[in-house]
Amino acid sequence: MQQRIRAYLNEHTNPPVFLVSGVAMIALVVLAAVFPSQFSDIANAILNFITSDFGWLYVGSTAFFLVFVIFVALSRWGNLRLGPDDSKPEFDTWSWVSMMFTCGMGIGLVYYGVSEPLMHFKNPPVGEGGTAHAAQVAMNYTFFHWCLQPWAIYIVLGLALGYFSYRRGLPLKPASALYPLIGDRIYGPIGHAIDILAVFGTLFGLATSIGLGAHQIAAGLHTLFSLPGGLGTEILVIVVIEMIAIASVMLGVDAGIRRLSVINMWLAIALGLFVFLVGPKIYLLSNLMNDTGYYIQHLPQTSLNMFTSKEGTEFQKAWTLFYWGWWISWSPFVGLFIARISYGYTIRKFILGTLLIPSGASIVWFVIFGRTALHSVLNGVDKALMSASAPQAIFVVLQQLSVPNIISIIAGVTAIVVVALFFATSSDSGSLVVDILTNGGDPNPIWQQRLFWAIMEGVVAAVLLIAGTLGGSADPLSALQTAAVTTGLPFCVVLLIMCYALMRAMNEETSQPVRGARQQGSSGRTKQAEEERRSA
Repeated sequence: MQQRIRAYLNEHTNPPVFLVSGVAMIALVVLAAVFPSQFSDIANAILNFITSDFGWLYVGSTAFFLVFVIFVALSRWGNLRLGPDDSKPEFDTWSWVSMMFTCGMGIGLVYYGVSEPLMHFKNPPVGEGGTAHAAQVAMNYTFFHWCLQPWAIYIVLGLALGYFSYRRGLPLKPASALYPLIGDRIYGPIGHAIDILAVFGTLFGLATSIGLGAHQIAAGLHTLFSLPGGLGTEILVIVVIEMIAIASVMLGVDAGIRRLSVINMWLAIALGLFVFLVGPKIYLLSNLMNDTGYYIQHLPQTSLNMFTSKEGTEFQKAWTLFYWGWWISWSPFVGLFIARISYGYTIRKFILGTLLIPSGASIVWFVIFGRTALHSVLNGVDKALMSASAPQAIFVVLQQLSVPNIISIIAGVTAIVVVALFFATSSDSGSLVVDILTNGGDPNPIWQQRLFWAIMEGVVAAVLLIAGTLGGSADPLSALQTAAVTTGLPFCVVLLIMCYALMRAMNEETSQPVRGARQQGSSGRTKQAEEERRSA
């Protein structure tokens, strides 16, 4: 029996990463569930130390990542393909964008699309809250937190993985991006440590997101239908979401994640178009131009600004620095996934498509939902928005639109479906990424292990929700999220090193082409292997 287990681990996993990640995951979940208050205190203390002493590193690094990816896109390296020179994209552009968007940001836009602009409006980093200028500042910082910088972070890792895997034939794992610097040691303790950090950020981030999604769907059901929004409803929601994710796992990437992502994108577009058409259209169109221009005009200053006032410093720690740590810790998940679906694209199209399309869509989404909410508040239409919780805010906006009640209910149900599908696709793509990270970088892992990780994500979220309810005010889900964000500091340094390693490798190739790189590409990406992957 022991020999069979050992043989299975060696064949389908990278044992050091798989076992260490699994044991550490169980230990941290137990600590967060059994000692939520103490675990939260420790996690918050570490995060406070990072944001206080290394906030400058986050601010400077995220600005650098944005400049770096734009420079690479416009350079001669932009003509290189993520694969052999004659390779073709595996997915069409619309499917590619849909999967990228639903994996990277989709659910966050639904959760924070209304609530974040309102929270910044009430408590801006500078100036008086509740004014027209506060609304402008609120939209600027919401764009800042969700648009160009986060996607630049994802691109750094995704580009490095896609390049070294598809052009150099290395495993699809974060450590491979350091091959020019450490060589075969990517298969040793250094490489394992990097991959384990990536597993932490991915798995705990996903578990947290599933829990937050359960909060929002339960809040929507309570707001629309007065259904009880307690623990039982949230656990039921997690079960339903994981069943959808498991169905997607069984169908595979092309038939599962791709189809769900495309369907969800059309539903999200329909919901946004509905709110725009029945909302203050001229106001929204005017502020789409105004807010976008303000964001672009102030981007250099916003990107490099370090507040000195007490209010500004507290705002930056609670929002900007937390987000930067969160996106960096989340980058192995999103970066590896977009690398997995970007085979055959040129580096220029990969960067510009990943940077500009999701950012543009996010701006439109935040203007439609955030500005609709701000218009209501500024004109005194609905005071309930100012006291609505983050999960409830979008449903309150849908209820206060000037449409018949049945129409607002349909819109609310659509929002619930969009949230559920966003979380299902995140869970499925997340299980794929965690399996790739723990199996040594095989981009086509067996479905049984993806099924295992999808179930584990739901179990972790459910256990922490139950522990939080039984523990009173302590929130182990939030504590686990904070703990995951702390992995952003070491991974920030790793991403900076990756930038250097990637530039060095691309410069070597364009100056003196690597023998066999253009013919070989990624091992396992031949036509026969691709057909086998699709049939699996």
